[in-house]
Amino acid sequence: MSLVVWIACGLLSLFGALSYAELGTCIKKSGGHYTYILEAFGPQMAFIRLWADLIAIRPAAMAVISLAFGQYILEPLFMPCDIPPMAVKLATAIGITSVMYLNSMSVTWTARIQIILTFSKLLAISIIIVPGMYQLFKGETRNFENAFELSNMKLSGMPLAFYSGMYAYAGWFYLNFVTEEVDNPERTMPLAICISMAIVTSCYVLTNVAYYTVMTAEELLASEAVAVTFAEKMMGNFSIAVPFFVALSCYGSMNGGLFALSRMFFVASREGQLPEVLSMIHVRRHTPLAAVLILYPMTILQVFVGDIYSLLNFMSFLRWLFIGVVVLGLIYLRYTKPDLPRPFKVPLFIPVVFCLTCFFMVFLSLYSDPVNTGIGFAISLTGIPAYYIFIYFNHRPKWLQRALDSFNRTLQIILVVVPAE
Repeated sequence: MSLVVWIACGLLSLFGALSYAELGTCIKKSGGHYTYILEAFGPQMAFIRLWADLIAIRPAAMAVISLAFGQYILEPLFMPCDIPPMAVKLATAIGITSVMYLNSMSVTWTARIQIILTFSKLLAISIIIVPGMYQLFKGETRNFENAFELSNMKLSGMPLAFYSGMYAYAGWFYLNFVTEEVDNPERTMPLAICISMAIVTSCYVLTNVAYYTVMTAEELLASEAVAVTFAEKMMGNFSIAVPFFVALSCYGSMNGGLFALSRMFFVASREGQLPEVLSMIHVRRHTPLAAVLILYPMTILQVFVGDIYSLLNFMSFLRWLFIGVVVLGLIYLRYTKPDLPRPFKVPLFIPVVFCLTCFFMVFLSLYSDPVNTGIGFAISLTGIPAYYIFIYFNHRPKWLQRALDSFNRTLQIILVVVPAE
């Protein structure tokens, strides 16, 4: 049944990616979700999304993938023993710090290393798929018997299952964060999205088929690091290399995500909804240094106070709520701005199905994990008073304006950044 969930998540992600491709080709601005909500629903809704991103969604998302990196990078050193949780968190903190440093030093090297890490990710997946498929073709099919047995399936577990699957596919919207840096976006964005989603969905489904060929569902659920357990069964001493490649894959996700997200904060600052210093670049390295570093404190905090699954549920509720709002904005713009140039246009049922699915997952998560989703919803609501205090009122209290001006000047001096133009 989990393979059906993986395929369904891939199809839904494709629907979402195609919807974002239309938005990216008709609204040719960087910033992703923030920019599209700003265009469709105005500055207040866009700020609430930005606020939730800044203090909850992005730190939690970065913490989740970073904890996976910390787990896998230490796996070869502790085999066959369990890794102390604090060691994982310390390795995670080192990984986050190094990604922040890389993105602060050079845009060029960030892009080059991302290309290398992408190839290492595909290599890691190939190392799993090829021997798994070999075993399957040899007739190892016993783990697929009664594959659609539903007696142990619980409705309350479905939101987390879909959140986990959708999280794995979630890189499809990062291209929209850097639209202004894409050559010929009308052609490049739809093409890149369609090709990448086909490759990623195929890789994920084949990887899970390989896992189930070698491991039972019980073994897979009991494993702390599934790829490592698979490698131990199939590759003997060579299995020590697999967690290293998986860690590189996680590191690539951390690096690519931070590269894209810093552009969103850069754009929000340019729109006047974040401190001016976040739209400044380093005088020599030409990197948006403040925009890169803004996530660091909250990410480190969430690494040390949370675990992967609670963070995933907490973050996913807010992420898919607002992604649903973005795609709802696409439908809304079809009717409010019918003459807006749309070089790439998807059939209306695609955004409608995706939007309804997002809101359905959000509704189910309120039922299955009311505590984490309630906290996430409360955090997003704090964006309303923050908007009126920091953005809406032109005549702020003098003490507040002085504090904001002092904050901008101090950070500008410390980080050695200047306005981009």
